Parts: sequence; C-alpha cells; structure tokens
Amino acid sequence: MQWIRGGTGMLWVNQEDGVEEGPSDVQNGHLDPNSDCLCLGRPLQNRDQMRANVINEIMSTERHYIKHLKDICEGYLKQCRKRRDMFSDEQLKVIFGNIEDIYRFQMGFVRDLEKQYNNDDPHLSEIGPCFLEHQDGFWIYSEYCNNHLDACMELSKLMKDSRYQHFFEACRLLQQMIDIAIDGFLLTPVQKICKYPLQLAELLKYTAQDHSDYRYVAAALAVMRNVTQQINERKRRLENIDKIAQWQASVLDWEGEDILDRSSELIYTGEMAWIYQPYGRNQQRVFFLFDHQMVLCKKDLIRRDILYYKGRIDMDKYEVIDIEDGRDDDFNVSMKNAFKLHNKETEEVHLFFAKKLEEKIRWLRAFREERKMVQEDEKIGFEISENQKRQAAMTVRKASKQKVTQRKWHY
Repeated sequence: MQWIRGGTGMLWVNQEDGVEEGPSDVQNGHLDPNSDCLCLGRPLQNRDQMRANVINEIMSTERHYIKHLKDICEGYLKQCRKRRDMFSDEQLKVIFGNIEDIYRFQMGFVRDLEKQYNNDDPHLSEIGPCFLEHQDGFWIYSEYCNNHLDACMELSKLMKDSRYQHFFEACRLLQQMIDIAIDGFLLTPVQKICKYPLQLAELLKYTAQDHSDYRYVAAALAVMRNVTQQINERKRRLENIDKIAQWQASVLDWEGEDILDRSSELIYTGEMAWIYQPYGRNQQRVFFLFDHQMVLCKKDLIRRDILYYKGRIDMDKYEVIDIEDGRDDDFNVSMKNAFKLHNKETEEVHLFFAKKLEEKIRWLRAFREERKMVQEDEKIGFEISENQKRQAAMTVRKASKQKVTQRKWHY
C-alpha cells in the first residue's frame, strides 16, 4: 500500500497486484471530492473504486489550489499594489512573477475539469482530454518557476525590515488565509506543476485499457512529463548563467553585446578551420555555439588557454548546409569534412572544416539542437530577466575582486 501525497492532503490507495486482477478483499477509504477527509469503512471492490479515489483526489487538490491562487492574488498582490510607498512595480514583478496569468489559466482548466467530472460515478470521469486541450497553457509555469529563486531573494531582503513582516502578516489575516508564510504560498505553483505527472501516472495505473479515458490519460501523462522536464531544464540553464558570464569575462578584447543578452546555454564548442569569404585565408578558430549565436575566438600564440574575441555569427539569420567532400568552385578550395553557414538575407557564406568526420557530424547535430532549443524557448516565452542578468554580472565582479585580493596576499 502507498500514500499518494496531494496538494493539501494524502490519499491512501492499495497497490497490490490483486487489485488489477479482480475484486479485492482489502478495506480502503473513499475521498470526499469536496474535502480532504478520507472516509474509512467502505469496502474497496475493484480498480474502479481505486480510480474514483484518484479522480476525487485530483478534483479536491485542484479546488484547494484555486483558493491558494486567489489568496495570493487578492490577499497579497492586490494589497501590495495599494502601498506604492513600500513596493515598486519592478519589485512586485519579481516577487509575484506571472501568478495572475497562472490564476486565470487554472480557473479555465478547473472549469473544464468540473464539466468532465462524474459526481455519481467518479471512475467514469474522462479528465484526460482536459489536460490535452490545455497543454500549451501549462508552459506559463516555466516563467514562474524560473523567477521563483529571485522572488525568494527579494522577499528575504524585505523581511529584514519589520514593517514588511507586519504588512504581510496583516494581509494573511485580512484574507483569512491559513497560517503559512507568504513564501510558502508562492512555492505552491512550483510544487503543483511537478505534481501533475505523479497524479496522472497514478490515474493511468488504475484505468483499465478498455476505459474510454485510457488513451487520453496516457497522452496527458506524456505531455505533462515533457512540460515538467522542459521547465526543469530551463531552470537548470538559468542556474548556470553565472558560468556563461564568467566565461565571457575571461575572453579578451570582447566587443558588442553580452552573451546573456540573447543566449542562455553553451551547446557545443570546438576548434575548426574557417574561411569567411571566397578566396579568403584559411584561419584556425575556436567556436562556441550558444542558442541564437556562435562566438569566434582566437587562441593566444604562447598562452593557449587565453582567448581573444574575433566576432560572432547570428544563428537566427543563417542556415546550415552540409557539403560533400570535393572541390568548391566558389571558394576555390578542396573540401573535406566541411559545411557552410549561409546568410538567407545577405547571401553571405562561411565555410568550415572539421578535423574529422565524427567532429563534423557532432557540429551538424549541435546546430539542429540549437534551432530546436530556440523554437521551444519561443513557444513558452523563455528568457533571462534583467534581474537575473544583473545577478550574474555581480557574481562575476565579486569573483574578480576575490582573485585580485588573493593575488595581493600571495605577493
């Protein structure tokens, strides 16, 4: 037997193999969909009852979650907006993120769930299609999750002032909210989006394959696993942006915009020969492929670990062309393990030579990955906030000062 943890309660379900084989003689509880109470004493007859329990748990947690969101928006955010002397618009954006968008989305989602919920026979409910119809909407959680660490940091700073402690506590009491601090309420959406795959996996487990909802629940599970996986991946990328800022600071003679102005992930790097224009000189460069752009660097002749900035290529404007080995008339060179980047607007062409075929294949794969990443980021509106860029820059400056201090002590 296993406890399935809900947003505000826990559901006890039997997971013995016998449940799937036929009627069970195990006694189990029934969850009232309008409360978190597990009503004991009703015999569990079969998997239909198990499915009803999971459905009721999902409905119950969704209803409670909507109340949490309402409390955050009306109990905290609405009151904060009235206090311009305490909060700027930028602060509120950092603290609450896109919580209002999530609240509006969840109200529509729950409305559709309620339509599909069979109150008399919960096990007959078909809620799988609801997840599929709203799958694009769940991507708004990515922005919220990516912003959550900044929200915690901003709240932590404010809470050092007793005025803010008393203000947030007054908001909670005025809204008659449960005794949880504001950071606990703001964590709820992060926990919620991670919970959906667990709930759907449990629902699928107790849904017979001949049930009308089976294939929809299976598809919904795949969708929500992908959503949470992609959200976690983007959160990981944001946690690593300090490394990108530190790398840029180590490159000498940097020109133009910062990497973080457009990019958030180093996809691939390697050394190749490069010709910029027909009849141009073959040059050896180190290339760093990020989302949206590829940076070109030159190694120092003596200190090979030192890099000099030599330019960048806007990957949004270029297409990758695989080239067969042989003679290229345009560039007047013999080619092996080569490919081109072609500017679709200006017809500008860059020619690259990998040292080995395996290396060329890895580069071509990396370019495909870069385009896929950009498309997925655009789909969900993923970007690095100005606050996150500032934090990364501060981390680099702090690290640089520490290095200077260490050198002084060393001498």
